[in-house]
Amino acid sequence: MPQPFQLPHFYTPYPARLNPSLERARAHTKAWAHEMDMIDVPQHGTVIWTDDDLDSHDYALLCAYTHPDASPDDLDLVTDWYVWVFYFDDHFVELYKRNPDVAGAKAYLDRLPLFMPVDGPITEEPANPVEKGLKDLWERTVPAHSADWRRRFADNTEHLLDESMWELLNISEGRLSNPIEYIEMRRKVGGAPWSANLVEHVTGMEVPARIALSRPIGVLRDTFSDAVHLRNDLFSYEREVLDEGELSNGVLVLEKFLGIPTQEAAEAVNDLLTSRLHQFEHTAVTEVPPLLDEHGVDPAGRLAVLAYVKGLQDWQAGGHEWHARSSRYMNEGAVTASPVLGGPTGLGTSALRSLVATAPRRLRGFVHVPFREVPSLPRPALEMPFPLRVSPHWKEVLERGVAWTRETGAFDDVPRVWTEERYRDMDLALCSAGIDPDGTPEELTTSVMWLTFGTYGDDLYPVVHGRTPDMAGARATDARLRLMMPLEGPAPVAVTPLERMLASAWARTTEGMPVENRRQLSDAVGVMLDAWLWELKNQHENRVPDPVDYVEMRRQTFGSDLTMSLARLGHGRLVPPEIYRTRAVRNIENSAIDYATLLNDLYSYRKEVQYEGEVHNLGVVVENFLDVDRDRARAVVTDLANARLRQFRHSVAHELPALFEEFALDGEARAALTAHVAELEDWMAGILNWHENVVRYHDADLLKHHGRPRVALSPTALRGPTGLGTASTRLLVGKG
Repeated sequence: MPQPFQLPHFYTPYPARLNPSLERARAHTKAWAHEMDMIDVPQHGTVIWTDDDLDSHDYALLCAYTHPDASPDDLDLVTDWYVWVFYFDDHFVELYKRNPDVAGAKAYLDRLPLFMPVDGPITEEPANPVEKGLKDLWERTVPAHSADWRRRFADNTEHLLDESMWELLNISEGRLSNPIEYIEMRRKVGGAPWSANLVEHVTGMEVPARIALSRPIGVLRDTFSDAVHLRNDLFSYEREVLDEGELSNGVLVLEKFLGIPTQEAAEAVNDLLTSRLHQFEHTAVTEVPPLLDEHGVDPAGRLAVLAYVKGLQDWQAGGHEWHARSSRYMNEGAVTASPVLGGPTGLGTSALRSLVATAPRRLRGFVHVPFREVPSLPRPALEMPFPLRVSPHWKEVLERGVAWTRETGAFDDVPRVWTEERYRDMDLALCSAGIDPDGTPEELTTSVMWLTFGTYGDDLYPVVHGRTPDMAGARATDARLRLMMPLEGPAPVAVTPLERMLASAWARTTEGMPVENRRQLSDAVGVMLDAWLWELKNQHENRVPDPVDYVEMRRQTFGSDLTMSLARLGHGRLVPPEIYRTRAVRNIENSAIDYATLLNDLYSYRKEVQYEGEVHNLGVVVENFLDVDRDRARAVVTDLANARLRQFRHSVAHELPALFEEFALDGEARAALTAHVAELEDWMAGILNWHENVVRYHDADLLKHHGRPRVALSPTALRGPTGLGTASTRLLVGKG
C-alpha cells in the first residue's frame, strides 16, 4: 500500500550523534520491560507488546540519539522512561481508545498521580504494568533533584497522562479540533515538555528556578515541544489516522480546516515545524542572554541554561533520526532524503544544506513592507449567537472616562498620542457597557479606567520607545509602572499620565482587597506589560512573528490575563483556585479570548497595516506564513475566530458539566462558574458590538486621526522601526 503522502524535506540544522552505550541500554531496558510485566503479559485479555514489538520500536536507539552525551546509567534510566511512556500510550489505546471507555479511562488515570509524590514515599501498591513501571522510575529519578524540578516533572507527567482523556473524548464524539486548540493540547498530550525535564536530568544541571517559568525559557520548551510533536504527526499519520482512527494529528487538522489535499497539509505542517525551530533559535540568541543578565544568573546557572539549550537541540536531531529509522512509523526514503544542494558531504554539510534551504522562509519574516495600501474591507463574517445587552449607564460613564483621562494629563502629554476628540471617538465606555451590561456606574467606571490604561499604554509604547531601539527606556518605564501596584502601603508619586492611570485604577480596584488577590492582579498586569515589550522587540527587528507565538502572545497584549483576573476575583471565594487551572476552564477562557483578539485583528487590519505599519496582526502573520494574499488570509483568520467560538460553546456544553461531576463542586461553585461563562458571552458580544460601531476603525476616522496614508516603504528605505502608532507620531511631529 503506498504512503498517504511523500514526506517533506525537513529542517535539520543539528547533526544527530549516537551514544556509545546503545547496546547496554538495549539489553538493560528489555530486561526491565520484562520485569515490569510489559512483554507478553495480557492486559484485560490483550497483549500490548511482544518482544518483537519492543525490539522493532527500538526505544534505546531513540534515547541514544536524543541523549548522545548521557552517561551509561543515565541512558539506561532515560530509556526506561521512554519505554514506559510509549507502553502507556499503547496500553491506553488498546484498553480505552479502540472501544472508547471514558469512565474506565478516568478511573485508570486518576490512580497514576499516586505514584508521583512530590514529597514523601509512594504508599500505593501498583496494579498494572504502567503503575509498576512509574513507581520504579519515580523512585530511581527524583532523589537527585530539587523540589522545584520534581514539581515541574510531576506536573508535566500528569499533563501527559490526563490529556489523553482529551484525545479519547474527541474520538468518542468524532470531533476534530481546530488548529489553535490542537497545538495547545498536543503540547500536553505529546509529552515533549516531559522530555525537556529529562534533558535537565541528563545534563546533571537544573535551569535556575527563578527563570524556569519565564517567557524565554517557556518559549524554548514550547517550541521544542511543538517541533517534536509536529514531526511525529508527519511520521505517524499513516499509523494513527488510517490504522487507529486517531483524530489528534496535525496533518489531519490542517487538511480538514484549510480544505486542502493531504500532501499540501503535510507540507504546511512541515512549514510550521520549521517556523517553530526558527523561533527556538531566535529566542535562544536574542531573548535568553538578556534574561540571564536581568536576573543576575551566576556562571553555574548560565552553564545549566546553555546545557539545556544544547540538550534540546540534540533531542531534535536525534528524534528526527529515530523517526526516520523506527518501524513504528511511515518513513520510506526519510534516511536518504535528496540533498538540497550539490557539493561536499560529511559532518555538518547536511545541516548547512538545511539552513540554506529554509533561509528564504526565515528571511521572509524580516522583510515585511510596512504602510502597504489597503482598500476598504468588507465586514468579516463572524458568528455571534449570544444576545447583545448594553448598560443604560453608557453615556454617563463615557463622560466620567473623559474627565478622568483629562485629569491624568494624557490629552496634554508629549508626544500627544491622544486628543480628547480621539478618545471620545474610541468610546471605550461603549465597550464596558457591552461587556458588563449589568454593572453599576461605579463598576463600569472602574472597567473604563482599566480599558483606558491598557489602550493608552498600547498606543504610547511604540511611539515613545519604538522610533529608536529603546528597549532600555521601555524596561525602565515598565519597572516604574510596576511600582504603581504596591501589595501593601502607598504607591510612589506618579509622574506620567500612564503612571497616573495605573496608580488610580489600582487604588480604586484593590481597596480592601486581600494581599494575595492584589498579587494575582499585579501579576496579570505584569504579563501585559511584558507583552508590550515583546511587541517592541519585534517592531525593532521588523519581524513578523511565528504564528503560534503570535496567537499565544496576542492574549497577553490584549490584556486577557487582566480581564480574567478581575472576573475570577469576583468568584474567588466560591470556586477553588485549582478549578481555574483545569483543562475545561482554560479551554473556555482561551477560546473566548482568541475570538475577541482575532475579531480585533480583522477589524483593525487596515488601520494597523496601512496607517501604522504594524506587523502584529494575524492577517499579516497568516499572509507571511502561508504565503497567501490578503483575502485568503482574512478568510483563514475569520474561520479561526468562528472555530474558537464553536469550541467555546462545545466546552461549555460538554466539558463544564463533566468538570462539575469530576470535582463534585457544590451549588455555589457551579453557579459561580456558570455566571463566569455568561460574563464571557457578554464579553464577546460586547467587544464585537464595539468594533462594529465605534468609528476607530471606520475609513473616515482613519483619515481624520492618521492623516493621508503613508507610501509603502521597503524595509531598507525605513529610517527607524515601524509599528503601532509610528505613522501618526511622525505626522504629529511633522505638524509641530
